[in-house]
Amino acid sequence: MGMFYEEVRDRLLAYARVGTQSARFSGAWPTTACQFDLARILYKELLEMGASDVYLDEKACLVYAKIPGTGKGKDAAPLGLIAHMDTAPDAPGAPVRPWVLKDYDGGDIVLNEEKGIVMKAEDYPNLASYLGQDLVLTDGTTLLGGDDKASIAAMMTLASFYCSHPEISHCPVCLAFTPDEEVGGLARDLDFERFGAPCAYTLDGDHLGWYMDETFNAAEAHVKIRGRSVHTGTAKGIMVNAVDIASDFMGRLPREEKPQYTEGTEGFFHMISCRALCEEADLDLIIRDFDAAAFEKRKDLLRSIAASLNETFGEGTVTLTICDEYRNMKEVLDLHPRLVEDLKEAIRAAGLTPVREPFRGGTDGSALCFRGLPCPNLSAGYENAHGRFEYVPIQSMEKNVEILLHLCAR
Repeated sequence: MGMFYEEVRDRLLAYARVGTQSARFSGAWPTTACQFDLARILYKELLEMGASDVYLDEKACLVYAKIPGTGKGKDAAPLGLIAHMDTAPDAPGAPVRPWVLKDYDGGDIVLNEEKGIVMKAEDYPNLASYLGQDLVLTDGTTLLGGDDKASIAAMMTLASFYCSHPEISHCPVCLAFTPDEEVGGLARDLDFERFGAPCAYTLDGDHLGWYMDETFNAAEAHVKIRGRSVHTGTAKGIMVNAVDIASDFMGRLPREEKPQYTEGTEGFFHMISCRALCEEADLDLIIRDFDAAAFEKRKDLLRSIAASLNETFGEGTVTLTICDEYRNMKEVLDLHPRLVEDLKEAIRAAGLTPVREPFRGGTDGSALCFRGLPCPNLSAGYENAHGRFEYVPIQSMEKNVEILLHLCAR
């Protein structure tokens, strides 16, 4: 058991119990008020441990803090660390009942005996990587929220350690905790001046020791379909069924270019929701591709489908709106190779082999890179995110604290 074991464990258990699930279509910002519950906890803890410039943005739900540099790193350039507070809306998010399985033996894990919920080792092969380790799990009725509270636990442990050990030399560290990353918030309200770092790292992703300097290009699309309802007995030549048109639209998307059929750097279309009645239908989908030209072609395909359906059913039947979310961070990070090299060195110094992964998703850093804050990503070490079988090895969080110590050492 390492020196950070108990602290990262206890912090994750405490933070996981705080419901912070975001909501895609709430219309509010932040999308859920419950995210403030964790924000206020972090604000209070940072004040108590002695961090400086601790600030809670009561409007945007952002928490900031600084740990002044010490020793030979006192005058070094500040380094930023960023994690998000919200959890994904893709599975039930409360009440989270976390627990610890000690010394995992490689077999199936009974999460909830009463409800017969079992995580089978054959269904989740990554479990084999954690033999003998201690896993934080749920009771199988909700997600855990290790995405991204495992990172919050590691960052807060780092901050506490530095505040308690001013004799340890390190650069100034700037912390930020953001809302609504899971629903496209992408740190949109992060105040760079208040944050105070010219570059940063997000901590968000699975698999310990992995890092990301490349992400998808990403966009959201909304399709509005207007139909015409009339009694089915007299419908001939009059009815225009928006449900049928919605089905037609979805059927024209490439069948194999969906998340469940793609991997690596392959792009996709993903239908998030479909709400359809005869008179009106709404489709929401996301578009993803690593290649910028292929990304534009995907958007053009949606436009051509909408135009074809309007030609068939009448102009104005289908309205398509496409909004870009973020671009591939590699465009920016290739201009700052030292950031990635420093991260790889820190991973190696912690006794791990760095593994580069083209990230099939996005992070706050995906958008921050293009707003002027270069921001590679370090994996948080959680597994099976966004689902009821999510888990976090405590030893992975310990290692991430160690990686951060090496990253901030000056």
